[in-house]
Amino acid sequence: MSFRKVSMIFICVSIGMLISCTTTRKSNRSTKFASNPVVAHRGAFKKNGFPENSIASLKEAIRLKCTGSEFDVRMTADDSLIINHDPHFNKLEIEKTTYAELSQYKLSNGEKLPTLREYLLAGIADNKLTRLVLEIKPSGLGKERGKRIAERSVELVKELEATPMTVYISFDYDILKKVIEVDPKASTQYLNGEKSPEQLKADGIAGADYHFSVFKKNPGWIEEAKKYKIILNAWTVNDAETMDWLLKDGFDFITTNEPELLLEKTRK
Repeated sequence: MSFRKVSMIFICVSIGMLISCTTTRKSNRSTKFASNPVVAHRGAFKKNGFPENSIASLKEAIRLKCTGSEFDVRMTADDSLIINHDPHFNKLEIEKTTYAELSQYKLSNGEKLPTLREYLLAGIADNKLTRLVLEIKPSGLGKERGKRIAERSVELVKELEATPMTVYISFDYDILKKVIEVDPKASTQYLNGEKSPEQLKADGIAGADYHFSVFKKNPGWIEEAKKYKIILNAWTVNDAETMDWLLKDGFDFITTNEPELLLEKTRK
């Protein structure tokens, strides 16, 4: 066999291996989420007494195979992205305190206050079923800072290759628009409740994630959302009667502090 033929065979084999490796990497990133509608609010914290928004509560939501686990993102004075619902932690105002100062105080289970990087890494490890529902809290220091938090959050999600696992939610419409600007393919849901499904569709927002009372006041929005293929999510649903109503109306997601109860209902 000539040198030329050997070289051509080598090149073809190399290209084939490269394509195969690329295809394998892509297939490994594919995700099939749990088929239930259960989104654990601030993780599955209540039953086992875990701190809200802790990595322990996130891991429990993943263990339960909830379709999503919600958590809250804020930014410290030194621009560290951290996980906490309230604007204060241990009586310290998060946006005016450095992460080094905040992290001196532990959560009730001994965990340190998690950074977004740590939380995302915990959320993507050994998890193929549970979405990471990332709520970006509006900044008390102004709209532009809120947009900056959105930009940095999306950039970190991209860096960690967690985009397929992540849904972005916020009470601030401009924050969601910033998310879409940074990543046009990002999945977003609006929380505040005053926008119709038609308006969300026009603005490229994928979902209406409203308090369940909003849908009771505007029952026509349920069918309108289905018409425009807007995702339906309701928060924070903790009683059996409301769960039953939302399940009957075919909501895509139901956010709850009682994921075990809702999971039990979906199995009946």
